[in-house]
Amino acid sequence: MALLGAGVIGGGWAARFLLSGWDVRLHDPDPDAGRKVAAVVENARRAWRSLTLAPLPAEGTLTIAGSLEEAVAGACFVQESAPEREQLKQELLARAEVAAPPDAVFASSTSGLRPSRLQAEMARPERLVVGHPFNPVYLLPLVEVCGGERTAPESCRRAAAVYRSVGMAPLLLRREIDGFVADRLMEAMWREALWMVADDVATASEIDDAIRLGPGLRWSFMGVFLTYRIAGGEAGMRHFLAQFGPALQWPWTRLTDVPELTDELIGRIVEQSDEQASGRSPEELERERDDRLVAVLQALRGAQAGAGAAIRDWERRLLADAAPNGRPVAAGQLLEHRAAVLPEWVDYNGHAHESRYLQVFGDATDALLARLGIDEQYLAGGGSYYTVESHLTHRREARAGDRLLVTTQLLGVDERRLHVFHSLWREPERDLLATAEQMLLHVDTQAGRAARAGDGPLTAARELADLHAGLEWPEAAGRAIHLDG
Repeated sequence: MALLGAGVIGGGWAARFLLSGWDVRLHDPDPDAGRKVAAVVENARRAWRSLTLAPLPAEGTLTIAGSLEEAVAGACFVQESAPEREQLKQELLARAEVAAPPDAVFASSTSGLRPSRLQAEMARPERLVVGHPFNPVYLLPLVEVCGGERTAPESCRRAAAVYRSVGMAPLLLRREIDGFVADRLMEAMWREALWMVADDVATASEIDDAIRLGPGLRWSFMGVFLTYRIAGGEAGMRHFLAQFGPALQWPWTRLTDVPELTDELIGRIVEQSDEQASGRSPEELERERDDRLVAVLQALRGAQAGAGAAIRDWERRLLADAAPNGRPVAAGQLLEHRAAVLPEWVDYNGHAHESRYLQVFGDATDALLARLGIDEQYLAGGGSYYTVESHLTHRREARAGDRLLVTTQLLGVDERRLHVFHSLWREPERDLLATAEQMLLHVDTQAGRAARAGDGPLTAARELADLHAGLEWPEAAGRAIHLDG
């Protein structure tokens, strides 16, 4: 993976690809590019720790290349994120394709320039697409993929596959258009916002409140058209258009004109924006933004709506990729899952909060289920195992930085249930920190009730239980909590 440009967007791309396990070579003429990208990656790493409990791949390595040619040499995919100047991008892409492998795909992060114009200086323009992301690139899943007049359809398909592999949701545009889809919508709102500040109708803060406290909440999971369809009541969209369509002829908006950015208007906007920031640095604002985006994404993930659906799909791929399906299990061999205690897991006592033990055990259970064949296809068919009972025993404290090993023993299986026992160890000392005994129930997720497991997972579970049958029964298994006397 090669990245050209280390600004806000280029740094965001670097973070997303690195955290997804890609090795990245990046070139930017800025001598401070490495430090700036490292700061973005650290922000992204912090956000991803809160975003998902799924096991992430080992991080890729970042290499700061001294030249464009060094960056693209051997790269299968090149993402250009240079400043939004057409001639500059044309020259960079023309130089890059000479030094890159002949089968490399090129993508431009441009937010508005047509790919047909960016292809102008390329010897093989069929390899270029636009891959337009949104800031922060490492959290927002949308990327608009647009080909030019001479782009090969296969290039668009390959670019979309790359983006999906790092948890993004590509939107393939039917044809190229200035500004693509999302930016044209945002620009219309931006013009109106500028006019309202210029005409002293509302302040920057009031305009932001009008969006974030009202329609912005609906848009995050319903979009525009579905929102208006509901507004039409039982009669739907046809009734809404009949009732409110005539209002489109009223001169409410000023989209056909642009306010002049005079010194007075710029000063007013800057002053109001500074008031909104309330002294917070750009770094502080970015962390606040990321924390709140993570909270929204997690809520939407639970509903499998909007960007949350993309997060759910990404997590399922992570779990599938982490499944040790290729490694056979010998008789008496426990399953293994590894993790580490992150700094944010530690509570006021100086050791991992009790909820984190359950999190690690849950990840180990997910790894077990993946081995049994509970993959994305199986889940889509309406089958899954739910944990219906857990019994945790805490032995020692886990502290920040500890490397953890979970060993898993399958104690019993029937057509609907799994009896699982986990042991949590600190490595390399092999100190026993905690145990978890769990009962899992197979369910028909569409009917909402217990059901017989599918033949594939049931067979795999029985085979694994047979391999574990010769192991000693765990001391803590089958206990009940009671007070003597």
